[in-house]
Amino acid sequence: MAESAEVTETVQTHEAKPEREVLGWLEFGDASRVLATMILESGFVPDFVIAIARGGLLPAGALAYATGTKSCGSLNVEFYSDIETTLPEPIILPPMLDNTALIGKRILLVDDVADSGRTLRLVVDLLEKIGVIVKTATLYSKPRSVIEPDFFWRKTDRWIVFPWSALPPVSV
Repeated sequence: MAESAEVTETVQTHEAKPEREVLGWLEFGDASRVLATMILESGFVPDFVIAIARGGLLPAGALAYATGTKSCGSLNVEFYSDIETTLPEPIILPPMLDNTALIGKRILLVDDVADSGRTLRLVVDLLEKIGVIVKTATLYSKPRSVIEPDFFWRKTDRWIVFPWSALPPVSV
């Protein structure tokens, strides 16, 4: 009986204020090192690290340094239009990647979170079509994602507050 009351209380609290997972800068540094260790211990050594911009830019940079990968790039994909609000489908924005430089290479594709997983799936499909070996890494993976990253630091169903996007843009 007490267990049921706790569940009801949690649901009511969740409806009033969604639970958040807050990642701090120091924890981000530790998470990046853990992820890099997982990647290299698996035997995968990337030739290129590609970030899914914008959320994947900082994690990709951290993983590139931690894995010793000097070749980096990014691909702009728009899906979230606001907090917890998405477009109907993710769309790739220019500039595009130089596909010829990637053919036959080992690519580490990095994003901050595999939430729905639709952005990650779109880019993985794009890269596989040009003939690359692609592995995915995210800081977080969510249970509902259509793709589970090859490497992730933590699984959660909460909304994640990242240190680089916790505050609104600077205005002058």
